[in-house]
Amino acid sequence: MSSLDKHIPIGLVVLDQSRIIRHMNAHMAALTEISAEKIIGKKFEAVFAMDRAGRRVRPAGSQPFCSDEGAGQGESSDAIGLNITTQGGRAKRLDSLLCFPFADSDGHNYHAMLFHEPDTAESGGSHPGFSGAIKDIHDARNEQRRLLMEIERANENLIQSEKLAGIGQLAAGVAHEINNPAGYVFSNLRTLASYVTDLLKIIDAVDESQTLEDIKRLKNTLDYTDIRDDVEALIRESGEGIDRIKKIISALQDFCHIDAEEFSLHDLHACLDTTLSVASSEIKYKATVVKEYADLPRIECNASQINQVILNLVVNAAQAIDQEGIITIRTGQEKSDVWFEVQDTGKGIPPELLTRVFEPFFTTKPVGQGTGLGLALSYKIVQKHHGRLEVFSEPGQGTRIRAWFPIAQPHLFESSE
Repeated sequence: MSSLDKHIPIGLVVLDQSRIIRHMNAHMAALTEISAEKIIGKKFEAVFAMDRAGRRVRPAGSQPFCSDEGAGQGESSDAIGLNITTQGGRAKRLDSLLCFPFADSDGHNYHAMLFHEPDTAESGGSHPGFSGAIKDIHDARNEQRRLLMEIERANENLIQSEKLAGIGQLAAGVAHEINNPAGYVFSNLRTLASYVTDLLKIIDAVDESQTLEDIKRLKNTLDYTDIRDDVEALIRESGEGIDRIKKIISALQDFCHIDAEEFSLHDLHACLDTTLSVASSEIKYKATVVKEYADLPRIECNASQINQVILNLVVNAAQAIDQEGIITIRTGQEKSDVWFEVQDTGKGIPPELLTRVFEPFFTTKPVGQGTGLGLALSYKIVQKHHGRLEVFSEPGQGTRIRAWFPIAQPHLFESSE
């Protein structure tokens, strides 16, 4: 730790993801009258009695702390208090100033918590202006939180706008996909109507004809055998057409659904199949889709946003193919992560542009043929899911983009007990 850590008049505690204390500075040791050597390696709740907003919290592991829950709703997320009994028997309370995550150079995640003694801070103690500094910290953090919430809302609106723009782009093709089965269902119904008229003539003849030979003669005249064989085929084909229309509409409903912010368990393959169904009109005249699916567990995600990522990658792959090609969709798993990738046999991306593909409004398409937001928003969504995007491309050889996602979203400081 730096000399600043040793000399600042604020208590500092560093915890790992299991809430084990990994560091405590000298000022925190002085405030608690506990030496760092005695508590390093112990669980935070095992050392300190903790409450939030003056209330005793549940037992260790029953709820997360040091999070942004409740931010902006009247309860400060950093209102964590420690009830300390000194070696001399004096009770004191320490209040938290900030609690923030960080990672070390090896990628290990930690949380830092800053504490002060309210009475000392308010009276000025040996640190004039300290209470003002605390207020400034709180005000700055509240403003930062407000701005982050506004940015997040704008980002969500942008994602939904891009999704609707994508649907609008595919609208003509989707209409064509619905029109095809609707067309032959309508044609079959007209033919069935003609057949029903002939069958009713035969039924009426049962009452009107004098002999059985008259009925047989009428059946032959109306080609009853052909009608009987054709009716079954017409009903079967019409049912298939209606099912096709239902699947297209269902896929559109699934794709357009605005999920709640909470993540839940979803089948990644179902997300892929739903989006491929929506985008089929954009793909089928330019490329053959090859699926290479592995066995995957359900993953914790926002399915609507994952669908948006898939659509962006698949439509980009189709647009990269000039005439006819192949789009391969693969999935796989490595330890606690799963991935899917979209590979095309299109034009590819020049090496000097690879580092810019995720920049907002950057596009390699001609003017008027792309917003440059698809991959940028995909990158944001994947980041929000604690995943990553990888791009591999060579001019003339096509492009492969792989999206990684954790099976379970990381919930820092939530106990696995």
